[in-house]
Amino acid sequence: MNDTARPDAGLTQEAAAELRLGMLTDPGLPRRALHVEEAVLERRSARAFLPTEIPRSALRRILEVARWAPSGSNIQPWKVHVLTGDALARFSAALLAAMHNGEPRKMEYDYYMPKWREPYLARRRECGFGLYAANGVRREDMAGRTRVQERNYVFFGAPAGMLFWIPSDLGHGSWLDYGMFIHTITLVARAYGLATIAQGALGECPHVAHRMFGVGDDFKLIGGLSIGYADPNDPVNRFQPSRIDIDEFTTWLE
Repeated sequence: MNDTARPDAGLTQEAAAELRLGMLTDPGLPRRALHVEEAVLERRSARAFLPTEIPRSALRRILEVARWAPSGSNIQPWKVHVLTGDALARFSAALLAAMHNGEPRKMEYDYYMPKWREPYLARRRECGFGLYAANGVRREDMAGRTRVQERNYVFFGAPAGMLFWIPSDLGHGSWLDYGMFIHTITLVARAYGLATIAQGALGECPHVAHRMFGVGDDFKLIGGLSIGYADPNDPVNRFQPSRIDIDEFTTWLE
């Protein structure tokens, strides 16, 4: 597109933002005056949602904002399926059936390292054991651990979910860009009082999504996201894994 044809061409950052805000969909929900720092610090992965429906207009508004996330050379590699109602229920049922039938659970990319090592192994264990404890599941309770895992496939009871796809031939840089896009969704959602959880687990049975939604192998399924109102009475939503101190990962050079 020729820049001269864009209404925000040549404007300052502040003026462009004001113009774009006026062009967004009415979300049908109140928006908090939320500083970006507060949104980052508030955000956590919710694992229990209320069934309260979200207006489609709100989901559209969140994606309209998230599309302004940066991407290398502005290629914008996102492809999103928004699931609600019957589509969400059918996909959840298909995932559970695949799991119970012993169908392959193999992501289309390596999310984690092939062999765990420290310090990442300890962090993973802390998170996993803490999560099971928050769900009231003991380490040796394998059936309980399976139930916890299955909650991923029903979007933790959320009324809406998203699936994220990326063109198969794009490189690592575009995957980094996609992370910023997904994180932007989680932050914008906070302004509308909504909680989220990004889920690699929704990409564990990619053949199910490819088949159900008619997506060819020219796209890979990254995973998905649940979005809705967090259940304030479920103890799992008070679980928060620790974060390392910045001096553990930062080198100051002058």
